[in-house]
Amino acid sequence: MLGTILGGFAAPAHAQTSEQDPLAQFNTEAEAVDPDTALVPGAVIRSVQVEGSQRIEPDTVRSYIELAPGATYTREDLDEALRDLFETELFRDVEIRDNQGDIVIVVQENPVINRILLEGNRRLDDEDIRGEIRLAPRQIFTRSRARADVSRIIELYRRRGRFAASIEPQMVELDQNRVDIVFEISEGPRSRVQQINVIGNEVYSDSDLRSEMATKQSRFFRFFSSSDTFDPDRLAFDQQRLRQFYLTEGYADFRVVSAVAELTPDRRDFIITYVVEEGERYRFGDLELDSDLRDFRSEQFSNFIPMQTGDWYNAQQIEDTIDRLNETAGLLGYAFAEARPEFNINREDRTMDVRFRIEETPRVYVERIEINGNTLTRDKVIRREFRLQEGDAFNSFLVRRSQARIQSLGFFQENFEIAQSPGSAPDRIVLTANVEENATGELQLSAGFSSLERFILNFSVRQRNFMGKGQELRAGVNWSSFSNSVELGFTEPYLFDRNIAVGVDLFRRDFDSFNFIGNDRNTTYQQVSTGFQIRAGVPLTEFWTLALRYGLSQEDVTLDENTFFINDECSPLLAGRFLCDTIGNRIISSVGYSLVYNNLDNNIRPSSGRRIILSQDFAGVFGDVRYLRTRIDADQFFNLGSGFIFGLSAEAGYTLSFENRGGAGVDDIRLTDRFFLGEPQIRGFDIRGVGPRVQRFSYTPGTNELITDPRFVVDDAIGGRAYYLARAELEIPLGSGARELGFRPSIFVDAGAVFGVTDPVLQTFPCLDANGDEVGRTPCTGDAIPGPIVTRLLDNNGAPLFIAPDGTLTTDSVDDMGNALAEANRTIAPFLERFVGDSPSPRVTVGAGVSWNSPFGPFRIDLAYALLQEEGDEDKIFSFNIGTQF
Repeated sequence: MLGTILGGFAAPAHAQTSEQDPLAQFNTEAEAVDPDTALVPGAVIRSVQVEGSQRIEPDTVRSYIELAPGATYTREDLDEALRDLFETELFRDVEIRDNQGDIVIVVQENPVINRILLEGNRRLDDEDIRGEIRLAPRQIFTRSRARADVSRIIELYRRRGRFAASIEPQMVELDQNRVDIVFEISEGPRSRVQQINVIGNEVYSDSDLRSEMATKQSRFFRFFSSSDTFDPDRLAFDQQRLRQFYLTEGYADFRVVSAVAELTPDRRDFIITYVVEEGERYRFGDLELDSDLRDFRSEQFSNFIPMQTGDWYNAQQIEDTIDRLNETAGLLGYAFAEARPEFNINREDRTMDVRFRIEETPRVYVERIEINGNTLTRDKVIRREFRLQEGDAFNSFLVRRSQARIQSLGFFQENFEIAQSPGSAPDRIVLTANVEENATGELQLSAGFSSLERFILNFSVRQRNFMGKGQELRAGVNWSSFSNSVELGFTEPYLFDRNIAVGVDLFRRDFDSFNFIGNDRNTTYQQVSTGFQIRAGVPLTEFWTLALRYGLSQEDVTLDENTFFINDECSPLLAGRFLCDTIGNRIISSVGYSLVYNNLDNNIRPSSGRRIILSQDFAGVFGDVRYLRTRIDADQFFNLGSGFIFGLSAEAGYTLSFENRGGAGVDDIRLTDRFFLGEPQIRGFDIRGVGPRVQRFSYTPGTNELITDPRFVVDDAIGGRAYYLARAELEIPLGSGARELGFRPSIFVDAGAVFGVTDPVLQTFPCLDANGDEVGRTPCTGDAIPGPIVTRLLDNNGAPLFIAPDGTLTTDSVDDMGNALAEANRTIAPFLERFVGDSPSPRVTVGAGVSWNSPFGPFRIDLAYALLQEEGDEDKIFSFNIGTQF
């Protein structure tokens, strides 16, 4: 409260503070002066002086008021001057003294803000709140701005569903008339929707209507969702959802009478109540099209409507029909043609007549194409993805296709759209691509642990938009417990500015195949591939592309000689016939092609469209391997609305050999050229856990009993010539909070098989009777038990070896004393081999998984259960993969 004391003496008036208001010391309301102190009308101002100003010049203070020497003044004039000075918001206190016409204005300037501090905020980052605050360091503090900032912060919390949040602004005074402003924040609990009531509904139950709403009642299982958080905007949206639901069910007169959200007595949660009127249900009556477009006649109307006379009225079908009519008009070049429905309600027979009206509009041509927002990417990289050129007739389909192609580059923001605006004439249109560039360079150093590869280390450098030309340049090094690789690659998508893509890849890949015996992992063979591949792609039509490639590589497959060799030769008893047939060094020269159909809306994360790829590779241009490998892949995606995306995928392959490698049990397709199936291709099975395999079961010593414990069974997957795989997956949307965290859950069904390999020759052991005589080969029957196989050891010249007294091997058969030396032998304990899993019968799994772009890197976890499997298949319920960036 401020007062002005007038007369022949000076009495200062000060602002009073309120304990209820931490900013009350900055109140600016003036107190009326006692009438007894009023001036005699006609008093003259002799001088106007300013005291107390520091930053503000006295002349500046005087410029804010209308008091000047020589002018007459009254009490009301002084009160008006006081109000004018406070309205500038430059002063925390003002006092006007009158000494018989000598006016003295004493001011206390508002302080300068030193710092803005936030305390108590845990749910919102400082950056989020500071973006809403208008006060800033080095500004003049004003009470109105502080109040406005408090309101903005509270509104920010309300948008996050925290209606109980409160803000207490505090001021800490410093020297030199400076202050620190502290916003003490009490966030309070998140305000949830405790209950949703619907009054007036008779046809549909409360639960039916609640299922149509975006807002949900608070329940314990919605901890990942924000749909149960109260949001006033969502309340309005739900009213529209209710109306849309009833309109699709034929209730054309439905309306929401009221929607009220009330806080519970503890002010923590909300109770929402809707009052509705359902009205009568209507059917479609007469359906007509009135078109002034010469290329679009009424006779064609039946091809565009999904409803018929007599069907229940459905507003969604009306909207779909309008979209199809507008889309068709756009395809014919009428960019600004618009179909408008006209309704005629027949309340007596409860029918709804609908006439769709399309008025005459001129054909439209593209006047120009504008590109804005690209700072790195060159204009031509974007323009070459447009399916329309300046001067072409407008076509809405080609605009959407251009939009999808630009989006699929991966250089720009999600949900990119091409804006359409009228040109310089009614038959002209301007297309504008307003892009927001994303980072296209990737430098990654990651380490992690995978249930598939154990410890993983990855370093890669990739630029998907090299120098803004759309070129891709990449280099990467990968290391894990069973695979190492170094790869370099370059791709030019438009060679010499022609729609021809070329690329080259250089690689070196080391792969260790392995199996487990108990908890011990045993390497079975090592495969080293070094080579290159040259690629080229040419579009045939808008959706069809032909890709050609040539690859040349050297492949070296080796086994551990100390483990699997006897007398410098691979031993089938130790390694298995299929591994011994694989080892060697060979050159692979292959030429291939891929025929691709692709109309996906987004190649990176599709939500609708189809992709089909037919590939064939012929190895044998020259080199040591000759085969024809054929593969086909197909993907189909459906946008089901509300964030649900359903995907279907199928693939299959077959390898035809042009070699005759000969020998019993030897397949013409080498082990390293076959197909394998398992994790991660088909979830629910272990790595290479599906398909043909050779299993080795050891015998309990001295008996005919097999050790069947899976931990001690040697299991070698040997792949097949043919395979097929099918997947169905539904991506489930989450609340906005979970989406911001990068969670993408899904449920899936996988099915597939790999098969078609020559039955390998299985190893057998002699069956011995009680006298040690051989009476057959394994598996043994009766009282016979399997005996070991003993192999003589030879030197490099083929001479037999003997064991010297000191334990070394020698070709001498006697020692220095003439005593005979024992023969050097390799004894192999008996085992039983089984060939299983070579069946085209489908293996089927069901499960659920979630992907998470965590702060530590990409994370994927899957839980899958095998419904159908064959003997020998290795299932696996849980699998995960995680990496971290640093």
